[in-house]
Amino acid sequence: MQTSGASGSIQSFFLPGPAGRLEALLNAGAADPSYAALVCHPHPLYGGTMHNKVVFHAAKALNAFGYPVLRLNFRGTGLSQGEHDEGRGETGDVQAGLDWLDHHFRLPLITAGFSFGAAVGLRASCPDGRVQAVIGLGIPVDPAGERSYDLGFLGSCSKPKLFISGSLDEFGSRARLVELVNSLPPPKKLVIIESADHFFEGRLGEMRKAVEDWVKETIAG
Repeated sequence: MQTSGASGSIQSFFLPGPAGRLEALLNAGAADPSYAALVCHPHPLYGGTMHNKVVFHAAKALNAFGYPVLRLNFRGTGLSQGEHDEGRGETGDVQAGLDWLDHHFRLPLITAGFSFGAAVGLRASCPDGRVQAVIGLGIPVDPAGERSYDLGFLGSCSKPKLFISGSLDEFGSRARLVELVNSLPPPKKLVIIESADHFFEGRLGEMRKAVEDWVKETIAG
């Protein structure tokens, strides 16, 4: 199915994943794009899907540069087959999305992810030579309850890295974020959006502009 959008057509389809088919959306890019991008959604057990507002705005920010942008529902989410695997199998879902983009566009790739999607998406993408840059939105350095994410892989990620979080993010304190980013190899950038919570409620425009500004400075410039 295709519908018309502000940045061009949106295609809804299924792509093959390691646990079965994955429901996906593609925002079409320009006629001659320089990159393609994947955007990963937050924790599915807490309502996260590819239709999440943060994911949508991140996709629109990247699509504004003419990049085709893929979103997919992780296994067990929406119409995607399989069962939730607490981030383990979901890294394979990310790889399936990157494989699909590589097969169809043969372009350097960018991966962005929000919350759980940042932890999973960047874990799969940092060692992948096809991915040239990564974006972590609301990266969960202070996870809720017993959930925890091993972000140690970022210590060996020398690709351009952008991290955006709100100053009121309950899953990412400013002190922990600064500590994390300071420990990482360059190039890197941390943007803290004042008065924004984990979901950037009321500040989505600022989050989107931060993505666009970084792309201009780091990739499209």
